[in-house]
Amino acid sequence: MNPWQIVREGYNPAEAADNGNRFLIGNGFMGIRGTLEEYRLENQVAINLAGVYDRAKNQTWREPVNAPNGLYASLENVGNIISHTQALDIRYGIHTRETMYTHAFLKISRFASMAEPNVIYQQIIVEPKNSPITLVCGIDADVWDINGPHLMDMHSEGGEVLKVSATTYEQNIPISTSETCNKPHDELRTMGHSIYRVFHIKEPFVLDRVITINAAPVFSTYESGLKPHKNTWETLWKNSQVKIIGDENAQLSLNYSMYHLHCIAPRHGDNVSIAARGLSGQVYKGAVFWDTEIFLMPFFTLTEPALARKLIHYRIHGLAGAYAKAKEYGFDGAFFPWESQDGGTEGCTDFNIVDVFTNRPVRTFFRDKQIHISGDMVYALCQYMDWTGDEKLWQDGGRTLTEACAKFYLSRAYQRVHRDTLEFTDVVGPDEYHERVDNNAFTNRMAAYTLEKAGMKHTVRKPRINNGIIEQFDGYFALEDISLDIVRSRLKHPKEYWGTQSGVAFATQIIKQADVMALVNLFPSEFSDEDVKKNWLYYEPRTEHGSSLSACMYALGACRFGRADLAYPFFLKSARADLDGGGKSWAGNVYIGGTHPAAAGGAYMIATQGFGGLRLNGNQPQLNPCLPESITALTFPFMFQGKPMEAHITREKHSIIS
Repeated sequence: MNPWQIVREGYNPAEAADNGNRFLIGNGFMGIRGTLEEYRLENQVAINLAGVYDRAKNQTWREPVNAPNGLYASLENVGNIISHTQALDIRYGIHTRETMYTHAFLKISRFASMAEPNVIYQQIIVEPKNSPITLVCGIDADVWDINGPHLMDMHSEGGEVLKVSATTYEQNIPISTSETCNKPHDELRTMGHSIYRVFHIKEPFVLDRVITINAAPVFSTYESGLKPHKNTWETLWKNSQVKIIGDENAQLSLNYSMYHLHCIAPRHGDNVSIAARGLSGQVYKGAVFWDTEIFLMPFFTLTEPALARKLIHYRIHGLAGAYAKAKEYGFDGAFFPWESQDGGTEGCTDFNIVDVFTNRPVRTFFRDKQIHISGDMVYALCQYMDWTGDEKLWQDGGRTLTEACAKFYLSRAYQRVHRDTLEFTDVVGPDEYHERVDNNAFTNRMAAYTLEKAGMKHTVRKPRINNGIIEQFDGYFALEDISLDIVRSRLKHPKEYWGTQSGVAFATQIIKQADVMALVNLFPSEFSDEDVKKNWLYYEPRTEHGSSLSACMYALGACRFGRADLAYPFFLKSARADLDGGGKSWAGNVYIGGTHPAAAGGAYMIATQGFGGLRLNGNQPQLNPCLPESITALTFPFMFQGKPMEAHITREKHSIIS
């Protein structure tokens, strides 16, 4: 098994959506779905741009913008497909397809340059068999949009350089795709605003194409662009690779997860973060959720601290939006967006689900009741500072952010006359199947943590505990306690949403994702291994795992009480979320497909914090490993307070080398 290669044999158009995620390439500035070159918008082709948002005419939701597709290429008069292979080199981010037709062989390779953020390189190899072949390649201007169209005033140019230009509908942001190549074309062909080069091929043919997005055209070759691209990837892997001995499947799966994290990291600019679906398209409006701070920050903090600082600074820069949101609801301080878009504006609406039975929008409470989001920001900031020693960030906006979030919680808190503790009523915790609950344990702890870090001496009510089990929220234990299978059997439609007050899970103890388990993992020093075990055994059978964020928390918990055998399946579930495909693509009638960066980040957390047992003890990193039976050794580099370190773990011993 090659730990750096993903391969799929056979041609199956029904796999276009999953393969678009599975074979994604990107460089932080843009993400290119792993669709075939001859595919068009109906196959969800997209070159998705980071941090560029638009609201189309007569649309409620803003979403990220897809650029005209400069990678389009197809053969004419080639007959039927005899064999087909699609592959991804995850060490260097190179996508390759090879197709044998009746009358020709086609190989196309492409990569989004890690050295030149605006540039994509593509190489097309055509070998005719017995008869001339026609190659058509150029810029497809029919852009796939979920809630579009977003590109207005489109026009195309042909010649030595092909170019399609447009502006966004809402803010007139210029968007352009240019293409150059190393051979003269035989003719130009246009279809609407799309423009293509046509080559009539009689003998083996190699064409290098360079596509630039929102930048001047580049005249170069595939090979000249490949070397600096590979060098950049080598540096990234040197600083981050987790080496697993004894389990090839685990190694490949983790490499794949980390590949995706590197692909979507916004190294190219300031005030840009990572969306919940990365750069795989317009799903979830391209918004930044708490996923980034809780599930992605550990990876970047330990392997690329400068980038982690950027992710925190994105939130500091977005304080104006958080202030505005708090004011909108009548509160003080900073209430961060549940779905953050450019400038820290809130992209979430009050109606995020469409009822599958009535086709009417359903009121949800993600926007206004998931108040743990502000505490998540403070948690990520402080964890970053603990690991990096970057105290300057506290002065560069960290203190302001923390105090603003604390003020929000104080203005949002509720205090009974006969009690001296603060309570948080009418909230939604990580478990989104139960809305408008009181004193969600995770939410209360995040609020208390924020007040502590801001130096505010207020006591937040702690959760109720029954026989060692933390009650997820007030009244949770009184809900119907039935099995997951029974709740699933109550569904009347395959796309039916389980949450909201009419959902099948709402009146039961069945939860969407890790909630209490997230709490015990994020605050490990406050809970004994036995506490974690009791809560794991109670909540895991009651968890639907309807979110890709869930599995890693249960894996981390299982490692705490020495059950790597329980953690390992959850590790694979996280690491292979996009590799295996087939995850949830719908919430009601809303499409939620795409890649799962939080699962990828979770896989890294399991490997390093779970199997490796890496955590801070006081002001020093320590290891408390819990290796699965299949893994005999584990090695990984990490940064601690500006110093490169490396963890070495076997069954017999473990150490940290600086």
